[in-house]
Amino acid sequence: MSIERIKNDKVFDGSVEVYRHPSKVNNCDMQFSVFRPQQEQYSSVPLLTWLSGLTCNEDTFMFKAGALKLASELGIMIVTPDTSPRGDNIPDDKDGAYDFGLGAGFYVNATQAPWQNNYNMYDYITKELPNIISSNFDADLSRHGIFGHSMGGHGALTIGLKNPDLYRSISAFAPICNPINCPWGKKALRNYLGDDQSKWNEYDATEIIAAGNYKSAQNIIRIDQGLDDEFYGRELCTDKFEQVCKDNELVIDIHRHPGHGHGYYFISTFIEDHLRHHAKLLCN
Repeated sequence: MSIERIKNDKVFDGSVEVYRHPSKVNNCDMQFSVFRPQQEQYSSVPLLTWLSGLTCNEDTFMFKAGALKLASELGIMIVTPDTSPRGDNIPDDKDGAYDFGLGAGFYVNATQAPWQNNYNMYDYITKELPNIISSNFDADLSRHGIFGHSMGGHGALTIGLKNPDLYRSISAFAPICNPINCPWGKKALRNYLGDDQSKWNEYDATEIIAAGNYKSAQNIIRIDQGLDDEFYGRELCTDKFEQVCKDNELVIDIHRHPGHGHGYYFISTFIEDHLRHHAKLLCN
């Protein structure tokens, strides 16, 4: 598949590049950013896929997270896809709400009209995008990790748990852990998947663990959560996810941080911890 580079900026010893390409699964053009460490010039490098949260796009993490200095030192490539399909012909929330439609793909494959033709972010993340990366960059997909924030944390958990053959490491910042039981999740899953709530469970990390639907034991998952996060109790359901993991003897590493909120100040404070978490599992 052809890709078009539309931006290139040197940063530390590597570069951040933005690409556009036609997407077969989303039936529109998609964009992604990629941090390419200098080590790629000499050998294949580990890959991290970052999934951003509501309203974000392919640039948000690169600008705000403060991850690139350490990623450069560690020699880790980071790819950051957009959070949804885009374009004049792509359906959006009729009221222009921030939590559904454009910028809010929720990393699912939609089954309901008019969303199913374009909103196939699960297949985009797990199939199409990795194929594009492996065809155009020297990334070692046998050393591939996934992480994300909020809606993207939900995506990282569900995608990582269901695809251990694709992802060796998983982490998340303030993930939506139980979307079938929170307002953001109920709205998105009902619209994208319909009223049959059994279909929602396939995209809910808490339900995946409870039902034993993850394919094998994972390396330990890291989660960081700010205790002053305004969405903590209402939308994220971290405590319920932790309890379900304990009940099913799945070891996870949860760090709770007093005084920290939901956004990129929080992420930038602990991003190096996440990179080192992944590096232990990928850089060997």
